Amino acid sequence: MTGNEIAQRDEQQAVATTQQAAAPAPTAGSTALMQWAQEADLAYQMAQKLAATSFVPQSLRGKPGDITAAILAGAELGLKPMATLKSIDVIQGTPALRAHAMRAVVQKQGHEIELVESTPEKCVMRGRRKGSDNWQTVEWTIERAAQLGLVNKPEWKKQPQTMLVARCTGELSRLIASDALHGMPYVSEELEGTTTGELLPPKKAPLSVATLTAPAAEPETAEPAYSVTRDDQPEAGAWDQDAIDDSVNWQPEDGAA
Repeated sequence: MTGNEIAQRDEQQAVATTQQAAAPAPTAGSTALMQWAQEADLAYQMAQKLAATSFVPQSLRGKPGDITAAILAGAELGLKPMATLKSIDVIQGTPALRAHAMRAVVQKQGHEIELVESTPEKCVMRGRRKGSDNWQTVEWTIERAAQLGLVNKPEWKKQPQTMLVARCTGELSRLIASDALHGMPYVSEELEGTTTGELLPPKKAPLSVATLTAPAAEPETAEPAYSVTRDDQPEAGAWDQDAIDDSVNWQPEDGAA
């Protein structure tokens, strides 16, 4: 190897070394972004397989892109993919948590939520942040809902008690733990006015001994739908002389013709 070749080789190595030294090292942010992109790609592959199944809510069915976004958003809330699909709805382009899921996210972070009172006319809930001694109370009444024009919606007519609970859940969670919601501060019921999988059982009177031992009621006999009247039969209560004369048991009284 001649001297010129050796000098050229050394120069090339020096340039390569300088370029490597000049290249910026990956930052923590770029590394996290690359990792997130990989997770997004995997989530999309999963979403394509799940898009047509009944495990996906109607608002997401057939939309792998929206399913991917929901799975990634749920991961930031600490929800696993299948739990996410039962907890997040996309309503008019806005992702929202269902009421029961929002309470679960807030309580998982260590915050407290309690249901104080719940009727079809009124709901009272209270909550406090983890480590705090101060309770925050939220109250929703049917009158408050009427002022906002909510009570005319179908679900408010059918399930006012459940809808009041959902409204209290959203307001209280934003009040005590907005940092735990990561950009999804509203419950689905607030945006859409419907309930999803959260029905409060109706109150039933306790069974008594008399109720348990009482004989079963006999089924009512249905009235005939129609009747038939024969022309050769007399009306009810009418005197039928021919029937009397033909009767073998008829004996005319003394002096009768």
